[in-house]
Amino acid sequence: MDKSKFDAVYPIISAVLVGKIVAELNLSDKDAVTELYSSHLYEMMEHENTKLWQYSTEKLFELFLEERNSGKISFPQV
Repeated sequence: MDKSKFDAVYPIISAVLVGKIVAELNLSDKDAVTELYSSHLYEMMEHENTKLWQYSTEKLFELFLEERNSGKISFPQV
């Protein structure tokens, strides 16, 4: 995906993931954004070449929880 398309899609993916974090963890929007933005997952998501943007919201949330609970992320083999 070229950079302009990624730049257009990425904020949507992030917003949907924040919504999932709010709903599932009963956090405020502000706390959910803070937790996501300070995560290694988010750092990796910012790079188009990781292809994490292709994962479903459910999968990204699973990865977020894994990192939140263990401090590590086990990325799926594709």
